Amino acid sequence: MTAKKRKAGKTKSARANNASSVTRDELLTYFRDMLLIRRFEEKAGQLYGMGLIGGFCHLYIGQEAVITGIQKTLEPGDSVITGYRCHAHMLAGGGSPKAIMAELAGREGGVSGGMGGSMHMYIEGAFYGGNGIVGAQVPLGTGLGFANKYKDNKKVSVTYFGDGAANQGQVFEAFNMAALWELPVVYVIENNQYAMGTSIARSTAIEELHRRGVAFGIPGEQVDGMDVVAVQAAAAKAVDHCRKGKGPILLEMMTYRYRGHSMSDPAKYRSKEEVSKVRHERDPIEHVRELLISGGHADEDALKAIDRDIRAEVNEATEFAQSSPEPGTDQLIHNVLADA
Repeated sequence: MTAKKRKAGKTKSARANNASSVTRDELLTYFRDMLLIRRFEEKAGQLYGMGLIGGFCHLYIGQEAVITGIQKTLEPGDSVITGYRCHAHMLAGGGSPKAIMAELAGREGGVSGGMGGSMHMYIEGAFYGGNGIVGAQVPLGTGLGFANKYKDNKKVSVTYFGDGAANQGQVFEAFNMAALWELPVVYVIENNQYAMGTSIARSTAIEELHRRGVAFGIPGEQVDGMDVVAVQAAAAKAVDHCRKGKGPILLEMMTYRYRGHSMSDPAKYRSKEEVSKVRHERDPIEHVRELLISGGHADEDALKAIDRDIRAEVNEATEFAQSSPEPGTDQLIHNVLADA
């Protein structure tokens, strides 16, 4: 099979048209939220390299527009679940940078008491993980949708998974149940085009992943996942679809990660030129920066000031993580007994 190059999204002109109705405040919020994720992940990568974060660490750099745009459409009580690339989902869902960084460092001040690490984080009633098993979050997210349907609370389950997980068998079983019971689940495929290190063209017979729900009657849409405005617009329609009791829906977000699958992955399966091209032509944060400046909403000095504030916030989170103690023996024993 000849590998086919896939585009991460639309042209710059098409993206500019998408932003015509977005306000200054919305653009500034998008910019800040995505930049916080970017700077946090960059710092996490540095700390991992220094040995201050152990285990596995999967960074979200390049994909910031997806979670940022979707999160803006959600309400309190809606649930979010994803796989192991989850730091950004925690931040976008209102998690404290200090508590998230402390969790990465395995410290007591972390969101899971320092015992979940990079892949297993949780915010009660809102964010259900960080799951380390590929595709396992899809049936779990479907179960969250079932709970919402059972309670008739008009809440939505947003279930994220990647292009690699899209080929897992339990995904199709979950689709069938969600369609059969008309569950309020927005399935989001974050298609960063490489399942770990394998191009989607080499692993997937039908590359248009938004068509995966057709056999079950689940509608799907492919979205420019590098354009936060396009993401937000598509997500708003999808969430409304679910709230109105029309059953599940599937969004394929065409995105791209700049780093390897994890910190241990040198990403030799793609060229530096490919990554550089996306960075220079498709970067989601630079896109919003351009919209702010070209629209007269902010100048470079103002945006640099935002960046300085975010860097300071991330540095504070790092200091907190390093000063927080490791979980004590009593806490470890308590957790073991609680799980017994």
